[in-house]
Amino acid sequence: MRAQLARVDAVLVQALIAAALSFAHLHDVASAAGQDGWKAWAYPISVDLLLVAAWRRLRTGTTKAAAWCWFVIALVASLGANIATAGLLDLGNVPAWLRILVAGWPAVAFLGGTLLAHTTPKAQVAEAVTDGQEQEPEPTPALLVEEQPPPPPSIPVPAALVAHARKVATEHHTRTGTPIDTPTLRARLGVPAPMAEAIAAQL
Repeated sequence: MRAQLARVDAVLVQALIAAALSFAHLHDVASAAGQDGWKAWAYPISVDLLLVAAWRRLRTGTTKAAAWCWFVIALVASLGANIATAGLLDLGNVPAWLRILVAGWPAVAFLGGTLLAHTTPKAQVAEAVTDGQEQEPEPTPALLVEEQPPPPPSIPVPAALVAHARKVATEHHTRTGTPIDTPTLRARLGVPAPMAEAIAAQL
């Protein structure tokens, strides 16, 4: 655990030193190019923010071509300032092309930062579409209620006829060993089909 913390601390210290040196070089170049005062301090901040935005898009997004493009632009600006202040450029006599680059940098940084911050990655778009589809309520299908035929009207059956039908049914069961069915009952009693069904229901 201590070894891991030591490695993390070493990396963090190295990153802070590199960031401070790069920050100072960018400030010196901007100041030498005529951007004095608070403007000279704003230049290194804009370069570092563009680097961070491009790096985050590279880590989280799927549209990596644009992220790589802006990352390289910010990296060239940072490396260019480091090289320029290493004695290869006379900061007391800055060429006109460098003044033009420094003056145009804010617009470039603003464009890159806006595109990186407000362009939704494809993965997030797909995830949002999926979430929207999951949240949409499924349509409730209409329940098809099968129409049942109306029940047949109740037919009054005399009690004597029901008693006679029971005797006929008992005789049939004794003789055949099976319960009497409605057509046979109707034939034995000589009654219409609706009345035979009403009698069978009471047996």
